[in-house]
Amino acid sequence: MKFLGAHVSIAGGVENAPINANRIGANAFALFTRNQRQWNAKPYTKSNIDKFNQNIKELSFEMDKILPHASYLINLCSPDTEKLKLSRKAFLEEMGRVKELGLKYLNVHPGAHLNKITENECVELMVESIELALEQVEDVVVVLEITAGEGTVYGHKFEQLAEIIGKIKRKDRVGVCLDTCHMFAAGYDIRDEKSYSNTMEEFGKVVGFRYLKGMHLNDSKHPIGSRKDRHESIGRGFIGLDAFKLIIEDDRTDNIPLILETPDNSIWDKEIRLLRKFIKT
Repeated sequence: MKFLGAHVSIAGGVENAPINANRIGANAFALFTRNQRQWNAKPYTKSNIDKFNQNIKELSFEMDKILPHASYLINLCSPDTEKLKLSRKAFLEEMGRVKELGLKYLNVHPGAHLNKITENECVELMVESIELALEQVEDVVVVLEITAGEGTVYGHKFEQLAEIIGKIKRKDRVGVCLDTCHMFAAGYDIRDEKSYSNTMEEFGKVVGFRYLKGMHLNDSKHPIGSRKDRHESIGRGFIGLDAFKLIIEDDRTDNIPLILETPDNSIWDKEIRLLRKFIKT
């Protein structure tokens, strides 16, 4: 079964996210657990948590089809000691918030080395940051999102994701989110049947589909290999509609959240309906 949705707003309280997802006809969704532009956040109240869970139940969402996204401020391999400390604290807090809500995943961008440390040092810091959080918060799975490779951002190659996973002790507590715009910007072609097949086969060999916990479905404003993270509405960018048809038709994307992060939220309902037309009957 396909689970399609979008990254919805939590304005007015986290409990509003399921309502916002239901309004666009989604059966999956993503959300920030807090304001993604600030280091500090008020803790959830019992009312927030109870209403969130009530709305989840009443609107028939499944907990493992929800993909919370960590703050963009977090850099799990920051070479700056103070920024690393802030990032680890915020990441741990977000892991805790995910657990409080009864959710399973926390999606995070791996981080950037800023040309101040080596890539090897970057990976070691990243793994250490993740392990620290896993030790303190049970059950939540850290989902590493493939990046576009802008600047010094790490994690834009399947081999880099596999390297991080390989160094984490609890393999059952880590996964991957494939963002189509990021993959394309990083040089992975998915525009036609052959290129899609080759790319996904490579992912399977290098990382493994057992680690695929979700996907972000975004077209790209820039050509393949641009290393630019600029999302476009489905079928309106350089990736094109065929790629998304192939993703929906692929049995390997069953039963995971497939999440829109496209720029025009006024057409998310239309994009979801478009993608549903590709589901095999």
